[in-house]
Amino acid sequence: MGASASGAGQDGDEEAWRRLNAYTYLSAPERLEHVAIMRVFCGTLLADLAVPDIMAKLRQSGGSAAGLDADTLTVRLEQLVTWGNLLRSSHTVKASSISEYQRSRSRYQLSKLGERIQRDADGVLAEADAAREVSSELLALVERGLRELADLVTAPGGIEPQDGLERISTLFVQFSEFADSIRDFYAYLGQVLSRYDLDSAEYQGFKELLLDYVEAITEDVAFRAPRISAALDTLWPHIPALLDRLDAHAQGLTGLSAQGEGRLEVRVQRSRGRELADWEGLRGWFRDTDGQGSQVEQLRDATLRALQSLLANAKRMLRSATGEMSRRKDLLRLARWFDEAAPQDAHDIAVAAFGLYGARHLGIPPATDEVVPAYTSWWTGPVVEVPVALRERGSRAQRGRASAVEDHSAQKERLREAARQRATARAAAADELRSASGRFADVRLTSAALGLLLELLATALGNAQLRRRAGADGEGSAGFDLDSASSEDAELGIRLTVRRTVGTRTVLDSADGDLLLDDLELKIGRISATADGEAKAEVSVS
Repeated sequence: MGASASGAGQDGDEEAWRRLNAYTYLSAPERLEHVAIMRVFCGTLLADLAVPDIMAKLRQSGGSAAGLDADTLTVRLEQLVTWGNLLRSSHTVKASSISEYQRSRSRYQLSKLGERIQRDADGVLAEADAAREVSSELLALVERGLRELADLVTAPGGIEPQDGLERISTLFVQFSEFADSIRDFYAYLGQVLSRYDLDSAEYQGFKELLLDYVEAITEDVAFRAPRISAALDTLWPHIPALLDRLDAHAQGLTGLSAQGEGRLEVRVQRSRGRELADWEGLRGWFRDTDGQGSQVEQLRDATLRALQSLLANAKRMLRSATGEMSRRKDLLRLARWFDEAAPQDAHDIAVAAFGLYGARHLGIPPATDEVVPAYTSWWTGPVVEVPVALRERGSRAQRGRASAVEDHSAQKERLREAARQRATARAAAADELRSASGRFADVRLTSAALGLLLELLATALGNAQLRRRAGADGEGSAGFDLDSASSEDAELGIRLTVRRTVGTRTVLDSADGDLLLDDLELKIGRISATADGEAKAEVSVS
């Protein structure tokens, strides 16, 4: 058993070595020529090319490999074959002469691994420093697709296999594009925020990018992740049967696997969504399934780390006013000047940059009552007292304990007292309204009571339901009736009920003026909390 496991491990290491060896051409000294050759092969599909064909395409495209001769190009091609990026073609050569046979006998074609590596390399070269937009709109499509798929799968009779196949393929393409864009954007964000040489303009741009764009992304993901998880929970028990049904409907390349004599044994990479592992990966993106956290949680942590990096840059820029800012960018520019300068110019740059002049004895002026002639040597001149702070630290700035944190307790107490007064005034207004209910024509309301009544009245009318009133002819053209509408304030224990009664005229006299309500009847009552915590009307008087 141990020997078998050891042999399997060695085979795995050899396979990994072979695959990693295919990346060698990207770091070889002739990497630009190798990349140009690989691009020629990636521009064709299932074609084998001879050396003359490759030379013609290289000259046509230009670049560093356009001047390669046949012998050098053959060496480069054979090296790519050794690394596993190209394969020797089995094409049968038909030639009318020996020279034509010699030119055409060596033909090459692209390997699957070589095509994949070159495609990734071209993507890195084209978009290495670009900020890729996050396709957040695809997350909404993923949510909708999962909900629709769950409804169809759980419906009687299930989903049609072809419809299910199309929906699953579309769903995983959308999710893969969204996940790739998330990874690319946060990789770019980490590359930017790791810099400590950002100037104020760059910092402002990245701050807006982080605070606006990243916040929008995280809010969208946080909003849709629970919905997607709920749809996956509904769909999860039906996935194995769904996959079996899809396999029975369309096997794809799996029909080429070994199933008897005469069948080829082919390693097949299934389309996304056709394996249970694909669904487990989708579920693990939105929910913690292995105890290591979901991708949504990692996205939240990455956003927090980005904010911390942004704050670190902000602190560095604030310290720039005291001379403590990083000078990395300036020092790199100075180093480039030194590297490009002639010896004498380098001395001048050093003098200008670091102040390496001749010795100059400059110091604190002596006391005003001491007159020292200009010809007096500093060796024999009077001594000037230098402050300890300037002598030890080179700074005159005062040092000591920082001032205590300002006490805001008095201000907080004033705010609490103002809040208590407002609450007391509203409670008194509620008591006044309850006592005046049913006799509004005989009392004069205060401003606070009228304001509370108008607040309750606006809420009640906003919650009211209109009902069409049938006319005398039965056609419903006589207008609308107002069903009973109410509003309440549980904290104040007051409830207002509004009814529409034709011919009713309610006049509210107050310190701020008179309020006339036509066809409206007001009833004010008291409410209290019942044992189960719900509000209950105790009194209802008009």
